[in-house]
Amino acid sequence: MTAGAASNEAESGRHQLPLVWRAFLGHRSDEMLAQILDALAREGEFYPDAGLFKAFELCSPDEVRVVLLGQDPYHRDGQAHGLAFSVPDGVAIPPSLRNIFRELRTDLEWPATPSSGNLTVWASQGVLLLNSILSVKPNAPASHAHLGWKEWTDLVLREVSLARKDAVFLLWGDFAKHKRRHLSPDALVISARHPSPQSANKGGFFGGCYFSKVNDLLATRGGAPIDWAGIL
Repeated sequence: MTAGAASNEAESGRHQLPLVWRAFLGHRSDEMLAQILDALAREGEFYPDAGLFKAFELCSPDEVRVVLLGQDPYHRDGQAHGLAFSVPDGVAIPPSLRNIFRELRTDLEWPATPSSGNLTVWASQGVLLLNSILSVKPNAPASHAHLGWKEWTDLVLREVSLARKDAVFLLWGDFAKHKRRHLSPDALVISARHPSPQSANKGGFFGGCYFSKVNDLLATRGGAPIDWAGIL
């Protein structure tokens, strides 16, 4: 085995999509991921360096109730940990997530803002915190857009929307809204501007009451609400 082949094999072994998702998505997904991971092994350092498929590890296909779609992982050291918009405990809350918390506090009339940006508790309730692109070079946003992640997450969104008719899809920003065409026609969708300061401060994000709307939509199809306050 050549050194390059060994490196690719090691990369594939270090980052594994859970078997339940592999079965759900099928052989086409396996083929796409093999190509992506091969390319990733040649890219050098990237984030998240662990937990690439953490969103899928915490939320199996039959548990998905909400899909919150981001673009790509945070690109600074220590921020990305495999969940869209989320950061590990002890890491400063990024601007987009601060705006999400501001909207949450207004929407649900919270008395306080979360002190941690770790959204793992949402994932444990069936919120798939999915980035459209699952990896990124340090300090280089969208640097892995060419690796095939976008096409793979198109497949994920399509299959989830077909199988989970009671799931709600939160699409913020033009990038996420363009994914709408990959969802089933009857999918439950809430869309708005992106929560980043460059977008949210221009209007169209704050005041959208997205989180109460998600719970209202879940209720229309017999689902229990998400306990968004679990992060407080």
